[in-house]
Amino acid sequence: MATTVNSAFNEFNKETVNLLKDRTDKARASRNWLYTQLNGLDSKDDLNFPFKYESMHVNYGSFERRTKIRELDDVDLMFALTANGATYTKHSTNYYQITTPNAGQRLKYLSDSDVLNSRRVVNKLKSSLSEIPQYSSADVHSRGEAATLNLSSYEWVFDIVPCFYTDIGLYLIPDGSGNWKPTDPRIDQTRVTDANQSKDGRTLQLIRTLKYWNRRNSSFTIGSYLFENIVINYANSKSELSQWIDYDIRSFFNYLSSAIMNSVYDPKGFQGDLNTYSYSEKLSLSQKADWAYNKANEAIKAEVDEKDVQKSINKWREIFGNDFPNYG
Repeated sequence: MATTVNSAFNEFNKETVNLLKDRTDKARASRNWLYTQLNGLDSKDDLNFPFKYESMHVNYGSFERRTKIRELDDVDLMFALTANGATYTKHSTNYYQITTPNAGQRLKYLSDSDVLNSRRVVNKLKSSLSEIPQYSSADVHSRGEAATLNLSSYEWVFDIVPCFYTDIGLYLIPDGSGNWKPTDPRIDQTRVTDANQSKDGRTLQLIRTLKYWNRRNSSFTIGSYLFENIVINYANSKSELSQWIDYDIRSFFNYLSSAIMNSVYDPKGFQGDLNTYSYSEKLSLSQKADWAYNKANEAIKAEVDEKDVQKSINKWREIFGNDFPNYG
């Protein structure tokens, strides 16, 4: 129950949108524990697990970027392996091969005619996860890039991506079809951190609140990574964000109605245009953003001009749903 719009958003974010601190702390501790277990795989007898490159492991994904919303369902990490004599060749922007004629036997074993097969690496990781205490189950992610680990102690899963760090400062990860593709999640982390710091720490909460709206969108839900980048682009387009989050939510809906019709490029420079929706899908999303913008306009008018906080909060409930606090 809330008596001001600002307190309604504060309550909504605390009770519904944001991850609970105790689960966040537990997830970080469990991830650290998992790294200890993973780092020991290459020393287990007869496992022949590829040698680790411990200093180049990377935490990534929305949990690491602090843009994850409740409930916590997955924690992402990239587990770096030592090349051990293997070399890579770039064939196109998103197509790399790793060759192993001079590599150690552990990588040769996962190769086909001296070409390291990323599917075999992921499957080797999957099969090796059963060596970890509290193991419940493991599978290969639907995209074929990661091994997904379920541990009996936690409600979330770990998506573990095997990777190699290159001499040009990027990572190679499985592409799902046996080859390798480049990425560097550190760019995403730096980008969201910079956007948050430059806007007095308001960008992260704006992303999370809007992600909740996007998830309950009744037309097409925008992919999480694409949506996050659109919100960051919005924040970067502003000289400042308001201390009143409802004002920026309204402005964002107006921004989204046109932004979703246009290209949204991968800030890392690897994936090209992230906005691959069809024209009809883009139009549907644009119309939904227009609807939300008009509702937000009505909500702010009710609060500011009509001095009717209850009406305003009810308008925000139309936008965000019944989990948004009632007036009172």
